[in-house]
Amino acid sequence: MSRFQYEKQSHKPSGLLLSAAVFLAVTIFFVQGLSSLSDSTRRRQKESLENAITRSVTYCYAVEGTYPENLDYLKRNYGLAYDEEAFFVDYRVVGSNVLPDITIIEKGD
Repeated sequence: MSRFQYEKQSHKPSGLLLSAAVFLAVTIFFVQGLSSLSDSTRRRQKESLENAITRSVTYCYAVEGTYPENLDYLKRNYGLAYDEEAFFVDYRVVGSNVLPDITIIEKGD
């Protein structure tokens, strides 16, 4: 009958500590990965917005012969859309035949 006897195994504290350390390390790497992915996505969104505004401004100039006076004009007439809660766009007109000064700033969380 000794063959089927249950022997109680004791857990070593170092084994639990090692498991907790590995779990903590995996969690930290996961959170860093998500943060890096979020930063990368935000950069791509900003680049995409820059390209969209440049295309819209250039297209407006090609069609109408003057650059738009403000962003609202581009939104109404050329379908420009972006997340205004994530980005601030500073659009400054220099003249009707001079490319506007466009600055895109990411808003904080």
